[in-house]
Amino acid sequence: MVDVKDVIAPAAIQVEFDHVKIGETYFRTLLVAGYPRFIGANWLAPLINFDHTLDLSFFYYPVETRGILSDLRRKIAEMEATIESDLESGRVLDPAIRASLEDAQELQEQLATGIERFFQFSFYIKIPANSLEELNKITREVEAVAGSLLIITKHASLQQEQGFQNTLPYFSDKLFSIRNMDTISLATTFPFTSSELTADEGVLYGINEHNGSLVIFDRFSLENANSVVFAKSGAGKSYLVKLEALRSLMFGTEIIIIDPEDEYKDLAVTIGGEYIKFAQNQPAKINPFDLSGIYEEGENELGLKILSLHALFRIMLGELTPTEDAILDRALITTYKLKGVTPDPATQTKEPPILADLYNVLQNMAESSAREMAQRLEKFIKGSLSGIFDQPSTVNLSNSFTVFSIRELEDELRPIAMFIVLDHIWTKIKRDRKKRLLVVDEAWYLMKYQDSASFMYSMAKRARKYNLGVTTITQDVEDFLNSDYGKAIVTNSSIQVLLKQSPAAIDKIVEVFYLSAGEKNLLLSSDIGEGLFFVGPNHVAIRIQASPDEHMLLTRGQQTPKPTEEPPKAQ
Repeated sequence: MVDVKDVIAPAAIQVEFDHVKIGETYFRTLLVAGYPRFIGANWLAPLINFDHTLDLSFFYYPVETRGILSDLRRKIAEMEATIESDLESGRVLDPAIRASLEDAQELQEQLATGIERFFQFSFYIKIPANSLEELNKITREVEAVAGSLLIITKHASLQQEQGFQNTLPYFSDKLFSIRNMDTISLATTFPFTSSELTADEGVLYGINEHNGSLVIFDRFSLENANSVVFAKSGAGKSYLVKLEALRSLMFGTEIIIIDPEDEYKDLAVTIGGEYIKFAQNQPAKINPFDLSGIYEEGENELGLKILSLHALFRIMLGELTPTEDAILDRALITTYKLKGVTPDPATQTKEPPILADLYNVLQNMAESSAREMAQRLEKFIKGSLSGIFDQPSTVNLSNSFTVFSIRELEDELRPIAMFIVLDHIWTKIKRDRKKRLLVVDEAWYLMKYQDSASFMYSMAKRARKYNLGVTTITQDVEDFLNSDYGKAIVTNSSIQVLLKQSPAAIDKIVEVFYLSAGEKNLLLSSDIGEGLFFVGPNHVAIRIQASPDEHMLLTRGQQTPKPTEEPPKAQ
């Protein structure tokens, strides 16, 4: 009768001198024969976190202290006799013997007083691979990493079958390659370590799922204050960003949000923030020609603004030919000059031109290409899209919580509006350099155009200089990460948060963030508000959690379950 063992057993096992082949997979077991003299906490991390699947097997054997003390006394007596003999004969003392004697005497004292216990320890590494060539390559890499830790490894030659069995989970040490260790040394080999991302002060982001510790960080204390949040729709990304914004306000950080879907309106109204709606019939206007009026040594403010306007008009008008680009450049310089604004910083506090002024300049230029560009601009000045971007600015950033809503704009206008709002914010923040967070929701709109993507990357790269942290949020992960600028924004973000992902996007996420198979499954199966939180080289599984009062503020206007005694999770 066929039983379970017959079903799960491989068809054949091929045992060779230096490896085992089971099915189409090759395995090689290394035994650890030598250890460094000094070890510290998590010293095996390079092997545990090795960039290839490894099976690590540890065996711990308690040893009777009385017998060890007897052996130690004998060893100490032998080493003391050797040293005394060397001194009497005038030979140079062997430093290795002196060091061993000191270690043995210290261990003897700790064992005698009960501070330490004694163990025997064995450690094995099993390497799987799809081919013999790959197996040899990975073996060399493992041996190099082990060597960097002063670990001596040996192939379990002629014992590969026993070595394979050693790494199976039924506690059978058939090789018994042991090393004596005390309690402290043994504790450092414990492989199940988890990172703690807890700073002395900062914003509470959530709970570490590994050990229940708090994930606390001041993003402004990091290399840069930028963050990215990637998640599928409904995974809790807006909830997380609202929670961080609310808590950041307590530290005096000003919050600016670009909101394509009115997700932040209720929060802004509830806490007394400013909610600015962009539409043809709304009073809020932003003039893309505004200058900061701040002179910074080595920077040409007008030149930088004209470069920014070139990018804006490529989004508004579509791709420009080299001839059109040159005409636009001359037209922009002339438009500013007619208002008395030149590269001289003293003139840059004057009233700036508006879009209609550029339209008139293009209309009056001799080139036919100039008049064609004027015709393409006409819909923003006189046509169906007028009244939004062709007026003097009426917006200021005086409130500590400001939301720019672009929901009422057509899809065609949203990338333009997001670019203009970002440029306006960038212009304004240069004036006082307060600590601010800029949240760009649905940032994939900007990634659709190379110029807006480039501007977003430039802002993220230079934000720290102006005490600004940029939070980039998107649910369209593939489009964002397929852009070179999108990847660069991720690289220039000290904090990266990954919540629940769709199966369509997960492979790209795994590739960019170098996730393990377990982390991939976590992101596919996680609940709302659960995911991975990255800070620099460290990351943990996180659960976003708010207090009942915070939860009420964040979900006002939404249908939410009746609160329970448990702290609410992300919605």
